[in-house]
Amino acid sequence: MAEPWQDTALPAHVRAADLLARMTPEEKAAQLSSVWLGAEPDGSAAEVAPGQHTYADRSATLDALLPYGLGHLTRPFGTVPVEPAEGAARLAALQRTIRAGNRFALPALAHEECLTGFTAWRATVFPAPLAWGATFDPDLVGRMARAIGTSMRAVGVHQGLAPVLDVVRDPRWGRTEESIGEDPYLVATIGTAYVRGLEDAGIVATLKHFAAYSASRAARNHAPAPVGPRELADVLLPPFEMAVRDGGARSVMPAYNDIDGVPCHASGELLTDILRDAWQFTGTVVSDYFGLSFLESAHRVAGSPADAARLALGAGVDVELPAARCVDVTDPPPDALLDRAALRVLTQKGELGLLDPDWEPVTGAAPVDLNPPHLRDLARRLAEESVVLLANDSGVLPLPAAPRLAVVGPLAGEQAAMLGCYTFPRHVGVHHPDLPPGVDVPTLAEALSAELPAADLVTDPADADLCLAVVGDRSGLFGRGSSGEGCDATDLELPYGQGEILDAALASGTPTVIVVLSGRPYALGRWADRAAAVVQAFFPGQEGGAAVAGVLTGRVEPSGRLPVGVPRHPGGQPAPYLAPPLGRHGVPSTVDPTPLHPFGHGLSYTTFGWDAPRCDTRTFATDGETTLRLTVRNTGDRPGTDVVQLYLHDPVGTVARPEVRLVGYARVPLDAGASAEVRFTFPADLAAYTGADGRRTVEPGALELRVAASAEHVRHTVPLTLTGPVREVGHARRMRCDTYVG
Repeated sequence: MAEPWQDTALPAHVRAADLLARMTPEEKAAQLSSVWLGAEPDGSAAEVAPGQHTYADRSATLDALLPYGLGHLTRPFGTVPVEPAEGAARLAALQRTIRAGNRFALPALAHEECLTGFTAWRATVFPAPLAWGATFDPDLVGRMARAIGTSMRAVGVHQGLAPVLDVVRDPRWGRTEESIGEDPYLVATIGTAYVRGLEDAGIVATLKHFAAYSASRAARNHAPAPVGPRELADVLLPPFEMAVRDGGARSVMPAYNDIDGVPCHASGELLTDILRDAWQFTGTVVSDYFGLSFLESAHRVAGSPADAARLALGAGVDVELPAARCVDVTDPPPDALLDRAALRVLTQKGELGLLDPDWEPVTGAAPVDLNPPHLRDLARRLAEESVVLLANDSGVLPLPAAPRLAVVGPLAGEQAAMLGCYTFPRHVGVHHPDLPPGVDVPTLAEALSAELPAADLVTDPADADLCLAVVGDRSGLFGRGSSGEGCDATDLELPYGQGEILDAALASGTPTVIVVLSGRPYALGRWADRAAAVVQAFFPGQEGGAAVAGVLTGRVEPSGRLPVGVPRHPGGQPAPYLAPPLGRHGVPSTVDPTPLHPFGHGLSYTTFGWDAPRCDTRTFATDGETTLRLTVRNTGDRPGTDVVQLYLHDPVGTVARPEVRLVGYARVPLDAGASAEVRFTFPADLAAYTGADGRRTVEPGALELRVAASAEHVRHTVPLTLTGPVREVGHARRMRCDTYVG
């Protein structure tokens, strides 16, 4: 007769509790543990985590854990290159070994990275998250995530370590490319769409890095984050909250940093008071790689690995990744902490079917294609929508069909210009120089040759009618690139001396188009008045070369908008647009942080007209709403997509408030001469902010909605008045501005 924990008709948490009661302390501790096979410093594994080669060989081995079971398997596909079918077969065999080794026949939960697609050899490489933000298209991002999750599920993976919901506060931070943008509403809506897509595919989405990781001093990786409670509550936490509440995320990963001296991996306020008590999160908290060990070695708030485990479990961490060093099955943590974490892990395994008596691993017997046509099509569409036309005052773009075109710059012929640091070729493949990328990644030069077969492509601007100067980043890890994890910048000057390349191209007298392929925005003010046009793409993935070439030729209508501002001066930034009046340019300082191109900026090859907006009511209660309507017209002779942005301005607050902040947006695709009505339903809840007393409230008084083409380019203003009492709002508040285009 089956035991209750094996009864699939019972809820997962009931089954998990029954199983937990049958386990020894050692077996419970094993469910909090993980194994990273192949990560030992033997020369074959890439160093893809800080401290990997220091800690991996000091962690519990699979053989030592087998008699007790195992919580997680770390990156079976993403550690070394493996053919997809072979990888699935290996994982299936490993799961059989794990099941045979423990008395309950429990498999492990396998997790992988999936920030730019499934981080595995031969898997589709999608644009980096900063490019997702540039699309302003959560529906497309959600479709991408669902497709990524489906491919992961097909080879036996259960959990994805994505998305990154860190709001960019200083783009010198190397992980800017992994982030969606500098605005919490954009990050929240795009990130939540990704979470929902991954979860709909049956993959556990893992939100990271919780929290304030992007707000470190001087944008240094792992550095302390000196943020105040209001910046944390109103800027850095809302994307995580929305992804938990609306996206259904089932896992959260704490950040490496500390906040005001408290490491996130040891913060009960973050991991229990906020995440579980206030937001009612019921999933698992998995450590960032070696995050528990860092409590001892880096933060120095623990005196031993065992102390670090007790501190982290007490705060709310449930699983030690990527390998078990601090959680010791031979000397388990205290019973209460052990039971709490193990119950959460077992409940999640129950939800995934891993407690079912008839569970079998994916065998890998059938052919496995991780780069099928429909994934490549999604990668292409996302790349095309993410390219931003920053400037085109001279009208040189789109390019003519048969130009004499000079293509210069070190990144014109490099695949690295397309790929973020969490793509397999840049994350792992660089450690295997004889290994092909696994997918076709045309360079921009190759894509231009295909796009313009009649063009005469040369390398000397003096011999051309027009010059394309291609500059930007090479992604990498821990100093092996100019962008990526551990690749922070001291300023926002173009790396590798590329400014001199632009100077030389512009000095030639040939009209020059600057193309930036990067993981962060760079200061372009030095060339702003001399460039014929400027195009920006943020690591657009394997289809990025064709996407950028398509925008340059006009085959693709540019519709991307900046998810981060482009600075004018390398030292005048960083300064996200979410600043109160004293954070902007003014008499008290000689430093002008005004960007060259603001958040939300982007041009098209056609023109659009916006009629004056109409409101259902301009006066409503602090618990009410209003609907704003406007008509958008394509007034040009080409099809195109406009992005209508809605910003909120609060004239008077009880604390200093951002001059404007995004509260809604809509992509509006229109044929030439066509029009559409755009509707925004604005709830008063979106005017809430955290006051001096720590409460989030909606206050009566004057507000202003700004209908704009960017944070600085306002087309229409709509004054509003809220009436009634001050109203405190919490986790159940409305966090979205519902949008309709039709």
